[in-house]
Amino acid sequence: MLRRARGRSGSNVSEAKESGTPRLSMAASGKVTTFRLPVLPTIGEIIKLFKLKAAKQLSQNFLLDLRLTDKIVRTAGNLKDAYVCEVGPGPGGISRSILNSGITELLLIEKDSRFIPGLQMLSEAAPGKVRIVNEDILTYTFSEPFPKHLSKNWEDDPPDIHIIGNLPFSVSTPLIIKWLENISNRDGPFSYGRTQMTLTFQKEVAERLTASTASRQRSRLSIMSQHLCSVHKCFTIPGGAFVPKPEVDVTVVHFTPLVEPKIKQPFKLVEKVVQNIFQFRRKFCHHSVQILFPEADRLEKTKQMLMEADVDPTLYPSQLSMFQFKNLCNTYRKMCDEDPDLFAYNYRDELKKKRTDNFKRTRKDY
Repeated sequence: MLRRARGRSGSNVSEAKESGTPRLSMAASGKVTTFRLPVLPTIGEIIKLFKLKAAKQLSQNFLLDLRLTDKIVRTAGNLKDAYVCEVGPGPGGISRSILNSGITELLLIEKDSRFIPGLQMLSEAAPGKVRIVNEDILTYTFSEPFPKHLSKNWEDDPPDIHIIGNLPFSVSTPLIIKWLENISNRDGPFSYGRTQMTLTFQKEVAERLTASTASRQRSRLSIMSQHLCSVHKCFTIPGGAFVPKPEVDVTVVHFTPLVEPKIKQPFKLVEKVVQNIFQFRRKFCHHSVQILFPEADRLEKTKQMLMEADVDPTLYPSQLSMFQFKNLCNTYRKMCDEDPDLFAYNYRDELKKKRTDNFKRTRKDY
């Protein structure tokens, strides 16, 4: 049976739930100044009440320490009167900290329907402040999730909209790539302006996102995120703070989209160049640049691209600066404009065809 938790006033959980009355602090004038949630069951009690278990296949880990959830929310900045989208709220620990930060509205996007009843309990405790969407964040379209009046010009300060989430490891990388593309196109949650994000990642992924030139963790994620955003590693949470305990620590990362991207080319073009160059990260970069071109004129085109981009072919991918990636992308764009079929070229397709032809030839000879 769920124990009855008592608040400072002595009222018990059932009374708070039945009244549904938000707790407010009152200024000397008698005016309402701050919203506070009423006394609710703890996150641990919510998990027991609804018999929730972390789904291993969804990489779920619950953060029960509200001091840490408060710290994550403080890292997002001043949320007073803001509109917040929380990704994967689960049992609602971070959600409570967000609601206690003075926001106007909280949009919860949760794929796992097992968590919906507990989130609805939270919604009832904060009337008019919570909207729950039972969808997969990877396919959610963000079709007008917030009022239009919140929109700002891209050149202005960020809008009063924030994205916060303790991301499951399995979706963190594809999700941030999706949102980086949204930033590049200024659509989705970034159609309102330079919406800020405060997200958790596996510590190693966070190090890749924030890695500087020549560091061991420099990767595709480093370039794709840093050419579009100001990316800051905030603090690390030990794995032991989560239930169940993951094998790695978790790091909170804050993103603010830049007014101007550092590489002014279409997202897909930048992604292709960067992804190919890091394909062979332990070899000199000329090996990776080669696979951007068909085998027939590969060496000639590689030499041309590196020369025009003024990039030393004996540098490793991790040693290339953002400026050098910019030059490589600009040069590749020029070469694609001259050869319309070049951008569609994929060396893996050519390699696969070559292997298939060799196999057919071998069978014929046999």
